[in-house]
Amino acid sequence: MNEKRKESKFIIAAYLGDKGAHTLIEEDVMKLTHINYAFALVKDGEVTGSHLKNLDILKKMKALNPNLKTVISIGGWGAGGFSEAASTEESRGKFADTAVEFMLNNDFDGIDIDWEYPCSSLAGIASSPDDKFTFTLMLQEIRNRLDSLEKERGKHYLLTVAAGAGEYFIEGTEMEKVQQYIDYLNLMTYDMRGSFQDITGHHTNLYEQSGEPEGISSEKAVDMFVNAGVPIEKIVLGAAFYSRIWHGVENVGTGLGRKAETTGSHSVSYTELLESYINKNGYTRYWDDKAKAPYLFNGETFISYDDEESMTCKAEFIKERGLAGIMFWEYSLDKSRTLLDSLYRTLVLK
Repeated sequence: MNEKRKESKFIIAAYLGDKGAHTLIEEDVMKLTHINYAFALVKDGEVTGSHLKNLDILKKMKALNPNLKTVISIGGWGAGGFSEAASTEESRGKFADTAVEFMLNNDFDGIDIDWEYPCSSLAGIASSPDDKFTFTLMLQEIRNRLDSLEKERGKHYLLTVAAGAGEYFIEGTEMEKVQQYIDYLNLMTYDMRGSFQDITGHHTNLYEQSGEPEGISSEKAVDMFVNAGVPIEKIVLGAAFYSRIWHGVENVGTGLGRKAETTGSHSVSYTELLESYINKNGYTRYWDDKAKAPYLFNGETFISYDDEESMTCKAEFIKERGLAGIMFWEYSLDKSRTLLDSLYRTLVLK
């Protein structure tokens, strides 16, 4: 990549786990617009990242690409402390102060709140019906501090949220109010099927799955959030660098929409799929042209995932519908670099 490379009009954001930070390479840094660094946590109402060991890598990458924005993601699946931190004016202030302090101390350009999920204890964390309203107030508190910083320093700081791609997230929040305080919303259009279902299906499909007209899809999730009051130009679509796997599947047809002995809770990375699964070891790759999603089946095991073809379809959808861009979980899960490359080619070079 040289200095004359084409800049992206769309967000291309990588979630990057601390353990995988060392896998980040210069060529990819030049293709990304944002890195969401995962995860800082909430302990006793305060944001802490003392467990994060590779933060210095981000400074080196920003030196390579001065246009790169880095965002500290707080939370993640099973990470609690949010409901308690959001519950009172005092606790919200403490949370916002420590979040901003951590952001500044580590040269981040913004904050990403990944509370999974307000009003829900599904992930084994504390929740309250009041989360619906205190989530909004928490974001307002952070936004106020970031706006003050902008006036003081002349630099805009980002505030984003990661949102579950279902009605449950909309019911547990006030999205029309929330959208006023955030720069954009990272819509987690993956794991839409998997951990809790023993019927095989796509976990990150763009459109309706074949044979399942009422099922969830990325398109439906986008429309759902737009109808809830989020401007489409603030929505960042999610993509997956990993799979969802069902075992003990009925050996009927290509395995799609069939009963399995397990849920789709098992997963392997795209790197592993390329090495051992895609059209290898008895697995055949199939393409659901309605859903714009690939899958694998060997007569017993069904695997749902994203590949270059489905990534290209998602990128084209983003351009056609006017979304903010795309994000993916998680960068280090594709050592072939082909998935990011397909997004970059379609969103930037095409």
